[in-house]
Amino acid sequence: MSERQWGTVREDYSPYGDAWHYFPYDHAHCRTYRWGEDGLGGISDFFQNLCFAVALWNGKDPILKERLFGLGNKEGNHGEDVKELYYYLDNLPTHYYMEYLYKYPQQEFPYKKLLEENRRRSREEPEYEILDTGIFDKDEYFDVSITYAKQNARDIFIRVDIRNRYHKAAEITVLPTLWFYNRWNTEDYQDKKPVITSRDRNSVKAAHNRLGAYYFYFQPPQYTLFTENETNLEKVSGTPNKTPFVKDAFHEAVIRNKDLETLRQKRSGTKFAPVYHYLVEPGETKSIYLRLSNRILENPFGGDPAALFQSRKAEADAFYKAVLPANISPEIAAVQRQALAGLLWSKQYYHFDVERWLTTSDGITPVNAGKMNGRNHDWKHLKNQDIIAMPDKWEYPWYAAWDLAFQTIAMALVDPVFAKHQLMLIMREWYMKPDGQIPAYEWNFSDVNPPVQAWAALMVYHIEKDRTGKGDIGFLKRIFQKLLINFTWWINRKDANGNNMFEGGFLGLDNIGVFNRSHSLGGDFQLEQADGTSWMGMYALNMMDMALEIAMKDDSFEDTATKFFEHFVLIAEALNEQGMWNEEDKFFYDTLSIGRSPVQLRVQSVVGLTTLFAVSVIEKKTLAKLSDFKKRITWFENYRLKNNRYWPNEEHSDGEQTLLSLVPQKRLIYLLERLLNEEEFLSPGGIRALSKYHEKHPYTINIGGTDYNVKYDPGDSTSDFFGGNSNWRGPVWIPINYLIIQSIRQYGKFYGDRLLVEYPAGSGKKLDLESVADQLTGRVISLFRKDKTGRRPLHGKYNWFYQKPGNEHLLLFYEYFHGDTSHGLGASHQTGWTSLVAELISELASRPATQAPAAAKQQNVGATSQ
Repeated sequence: MSERQWGTVREDYSPYGDAWHYFPYDHAHCRTYRWGEDGLGGISDFFQNLCFAVALWNGKDPILKERLFGLGNKEGNHGEDVKELYYYLDNLPTHYYMEYLYKYPQQEFPYKKLLEENRRRSREEPEYEILDTGIFDKDEYFDVSITYAKQNARDIFIRVDIRNRYHKAAEITVLPTLWFYNRWNTEDYQDKKPVITSRDRNSVKAAHNRLGAYYFYFQPPQYTLFTENETNLEKVSGTPNKTPFVKDAFHEAVIRNKDLETLRQKRSGTKFAPVYHYLVEPGETKSIYLRLSNRILENPFGGDPAALFQSRKAEADAFYKAVLPANISPEIAAVQRQALAGLLWSKQYYHFDVERWLTTSDGITPVNAGKMNGRNHDWKHLKNQDIIAMPDKWEYPWYAAWDLAFQTIAMALVDPVFAKHQLMLIMREWYMKPDGQIPAYEWNFSDVNPPVQAWAALMVYHIEKDRTGKGDIGFLKRIFQKLLINFTWWINRKDANGNNMFEGGFLGLDNIGVFNRSHSLGGDFQLEQADGTSWMGMYALNMMDMALEIAMKDDSFEDTATKFFEHFVLIAEALNEQGMWNEEDKFFYDTLSIGRSPVQLRVQSVVGLTTLFAVSVIEKKTLAKLSDFKKRITWFENYRLKNNRYWPNEEHSDGEQTLLSLVPQKRLIYLLERLLNEEEFLSPGGIRALSKYHEKHPYTINIGGTDYNVKYDPGDSTSDFFGGNSNWRGPVWIPINYLIIQSIRQYGKFYGDRLLVEYPAGSGKKLDLESVADQLTGRVISLFRKDKTGRRPLHGKYNWFYQKPGNEHLLLFYEYFHGDTSHGLGASHQTGWTSLVAELISELASRPATQAPAAAKQQNVGATSQ
């Protein structure tokens, strides 16, 4: 289940589109959701009819700990942020074994302190995190482990372990909770209302018309509670409740003894929990076994219930032993496994019917014109009800088109079938607009993400082919047809002047620009984006590569390969010949046309480096088999050269390979000089999003009487111009690093040792480009690796906590990393794309360079050598 359903667009029925304010955290425990459920370490069936999660109480908190706490976008000094400690320790594609760890304070949870201190802090100060509150300083907390082990697909064992990490005994109340997602209060609900009924002292029956019957077995509790998953209207809107059986009744009963006996006597409902109260001695672990099955069992915990958990754990170990590289250290293997576990834990049920959302009420706010004409009103065709990998189940508990593309690459290591399904899903007719636009993300489906789906499809295809020896041509054919529609949308909508210079706006790099590129400056201003143009060059090459791969089996795709090749040539010409290259700076820039006068926006950022991404190497055997393709590109080359027209970088290496790229070799070398310079883009943990050059040289431009500027911020942005969680002014961003590494590796495969560059720039040591890619890969992996003192860069100032006994193995997979110190920032569990580190580990392990010191491939040159 999601870690957060409150504060999402789906639950916002207000006329103003203020999702964070309309359904805040304070409502989550007492107000029912319309489009899904959330919970602590929770699971559900495929359509989220029946849900299970764990609730806790330390005897001091004002509410039960049912879900993770965090700040909304306007509450934190750097936007929304979860303020909890939780970890995804293990998981499998089948989910037959899953481990989740939550650290629960024994003192009162510092809700108020976290809120007030973050509100007080300025943009120039760091976020105030839960480890800053002092509540974990003396180990006064419980480790709550939730482990799932399936007997079969409809029979799952659950173990909740509560370990006291403090040196004194402490009390805790545990409520393993089973409930039904409330669909029965919607206008079109026609089925019989589901119900959970008591069977005996240690089991209940959960009956649902579509799901069927499930039986929930539990070891003897102190008592059991029943209520209904219904909104507490008295708290939410001041309307008296008809009964005490509301969603937050367990909170009132356990904490304040309100209606406790009434709830204990109730024998049925839509929400149920056995209640366990323990005094846990120092270092002691209390374990609760539960079982959820579609069968009636006379002895559900017969024999040794721990045996199944041990068996499933062994199977998980065997699975990862088979898929992870054998030649990596146990430490790095643990990093890779936790990255993949987090990715698998991030799969969740996602439900959103935009037309129904627009035209119905949530029972609190009537249908209103503001909402009908507001956010996403033009996406009425979008009807989502699927299992999707989320970027981060708390901060981003909704799919994002380009995040999902990156996620599928790491997913392909363990579940290529699901990876392919996800790429196809986002382009199905109930997602993609009829005109070919792919939905970006819940906050604005019409926003524009970089078109990386074709590239991701090829990556997934090759990962599976390399592992199994067989490529799924059927998958490539299916997705190619969908991508054709999307490519056409880009051509028709994002090339305003018809000159192959593309816009795109946001493109995932919102905060690198001088101004918000999603919003028009109005008047005669026209922005042509180096990254928009580069992404489209990359898209065209990816489509060409896909068509060529298919054409080797089905020559009917040969013509399409030619079409995308020719389109790539035109885009390459536009990028290199129409004013985006700056010869003085040796860099590509966005161009702003003011009337007829183009002005380069001289910001040295990833925007200019995206030009590296469009690179392809065509093998001789491909050209030999596809004679019509070869004939056409040869004619096209001769025609353009004869007429003094631009021709993209194309070189032959002993006749065996042909290189196509947006960037000619001379310009490639210039870009790499900046990329590999530690005073510019190269940081200890990878490539920065914005050059460190702008730390001492901020860029300012006056447009229409307004000054716009950019400066290097290695961590969270000090500007809120782009929203609460502005963050792309300098940090290291793993998906962009992954693209850079793959592109440099492609160049390296073609050039070999015929092209050497200084690494780092100014060091006097030269490497071939594949070795440079290895070195950059090593820097990214180093974010997660322990140094000699046991500290990991990503943990930054919190290493003191992660060096304590029992915590050394715990990892967080942040959204991005500080450009100077490498500590983690942003969403703390964006395993979605940060899990790419898992694929980088496998890739580096497969390289011959890992068998010998990297220095063996270095060539020393004099300081004055060119």
